[in-house]
Amino acid sequence: MSTVLTKGTAAQPPVSKVGVPAVPLLGNPAARPVAVAHPLLLAGLFAWRFNALVAEPVETLQTALPVVAAIQAVYAVLCLPVAGSQAAKAVKKPRPGEKKKAEGGPNALSTAVLSLLLTAIVTPALHLLFVLFGAPFLTHASHTFLACAHFAILAVFPIFYVRGVDTEALQAVLGASAPLDSTFGGLVGAVIGAWLGAVPIPLDWDREWQKWPVTIVVGAYLGYILGSKVLGTVFYDKRWATTPATKEE
Repeated sequence: MSTVLTKGTAAQPPVSKVGVPAVPLLGNPAARPVAVAHPLLLAGLFAWRFNALVAEPVETLQTALPVVAAIQAVYAVLCLPVAGSQAAKAVKKPRPGEKKKAEGGPNALSTAVLSLLLTAIVTPALHLLFVLFGAPFLTHASHTFLACAHFAILAVFPIFYVRGVDTEALQAVLGASAPLDSTFGGLVGAVIGAWLGAVPIPLDWDREWQKWPVTIVVGAYLGYILGSKVLGTVFYDKRWATTPATKEE
């Protein structure tokens, strides 16, 4: 009696598809000191310019924006893996006998520039989102837009730098199912901080710093710093929401 062998899925066990991975910091010698100095530099710059922010919000936010963008770009280039690099994505285990493909890594500087451009593109959408959540619509437009620009540079730019325009990864970030790391933790912290920053505005305290958008910007900065360092370190690779595991043949 002859036995017939046929191709099918039973011949090979299904392999679990790797989900969106957490993004670690780079392990080069320059990354560690820059990662430590990064939040201190942001906090120091903000503390130094706080009185000016209260007195002249638009002028202060406008002049500080390129400085913050430069700080974020240097931090990303030296400390974060570039979108598309092996360090920024899950590495699939090669099959027995399969040779690992040699890949040239993407350029960090060009990726940083493109990420800044993408960040600038999404800033008007953030402005609209802020308005939908209660920001002034007919007045203080420049105040709101600059606050959104700072939020985007802090929290959105690093996401674009490490995730690129990967649809699956960006959907995981928007759906809060991405693992916590320094980039996603920073985004979560900035969102929570900006939301909490709106609490003191309507209170009848008659303080100069209660005017729009000072407390929003304060909350975004504090939230980003705490989120990127605390959530991204203590709860690294933890997920708030999980998606069902999928199988590939």
